[in-house]
Amino acid sequence: MKNDKSCSKGSMRCGNPDISDSQINKRKHEELATGYSDGYEPLEALDLSKVKTVNDLVTRMGKCSFGARNIGEAADVLEAMVKDKDCFKVLTLSGAMTAAKMGLVICDMIDDGMIDAVVSTGALMAHGFVESVGMRHFKYRWDMKDEELYEKGYDRIYDTLELEHNLDEVAEIVNKVLDKADPKDTLSSFKINQMLGRFLAQNTKGRGILKSAYEKKVPVYVPAFTDSEVGLDVALHNRRRKIEGQPTLNFNPFVDLEDFTERVRNAKKIGIFTIGGGVPRNWAQQGACYLDLINSRIGSGGDFKRYNYAVRICPEPVHWGGLSGCTYSESVSWGKVVPKSEGGKFVEVFDDATIAWPMIVKAVQERLEIRK
Repeated sequence: MKNDKSCSKGSMRCGNPDISDSQINKRKHEELATGYSDGYEPLEALDLSKVKTVNDLVTRMGKCSFGARNIGEAADVLEAMVKDKDCFKVLTLSGAMTAAKMGLVICDMIDDGMIDAVVSTGALMAHGFVESVGMRHFKYRWDMKDEELYEKGYDRIYDTLELEHNLDEVAEIVNKVLDKADPKDTLSSFKINQMLGRFLAQNTKGRGILKSAYEKKVPVYVPAFTDSEVGLDVALHNRRRKIEGQPTLNFNPFVDLEDFTERVRNAKKIGIFTIGGGVPRNWAQQGACYLDLINSRIGSGGDFKRYNYAVRICPEPVHWGGLSGCTYSESVSWGKVVPKSEGGKFVEVFDDATIAWPMIVKAVQERLEIRK
């Protein structure tokens, strides 16, 4: 069969050998998409000369790429979540954020109405309580030896020092608070945190997480309560009660679960803002699953709820398979998060929370004209 060389330049040349290569290339170029032709959003160079506020910076970062864009888009989702009056907003906390001096950021989120419930590790709340009663944390230096720190009563958290003296003082306060507890009552983490918040409100002048939570009626849940300094303080308090022949205090973690679940069930929409991951994140997210299971396995009393909004700040990569690195798209498969195809809004920021978190919150404060 004779080879048709007239088609060697492509179909546009076939049957019309008078079309030049330049004409072919022009036609091909005209057929290529322009970005605008598909409605895509163009990126913009970060012009620092136009940045006057944190919100200016964060908003313009949202029009860049990589981590910058994630921070900008996270602020957009948080703003939408806060402005949605039908949304029950949950803040979940892990990592040593209070020892890292992020406690007042949490206070701001509570005081400014950005969140309606907190789910946290116990250690984070314990270190925050240290700060709330006026005690200090200190910088770690590279030339300090951990053996000497132990002997002197310093506990190292990466580049920060917690004092055993601080924790002993907290234990004394916990004992005083629990002395007033009714042995007939069944305690849970949010009830104990409420009692500690009341103590701060009545006895301290400065700001504090549990103080803000108490004053704003925001429950603070610690699902792994016994895995914390305050949890051990409660255990020691009960041991003393036994020795002294007094009735011990009852503690039931399911009181937390049912209280949180009821709040979620009564909400029209739910949103979650997560620092890190771990137990606090999963405990808060599985509240949606619990409601679904109540209906499917018991028959009534539950609901079908998924998080409509979600922001996560965590440097954990997904490929290790750990809980903290779990993506929101993965959570969609568990029925915990509304997929974007159904209107869900979620963003993940793979960054150190001590960098990204304050920027996001401050940007939203400025947008909503809070704390000028």
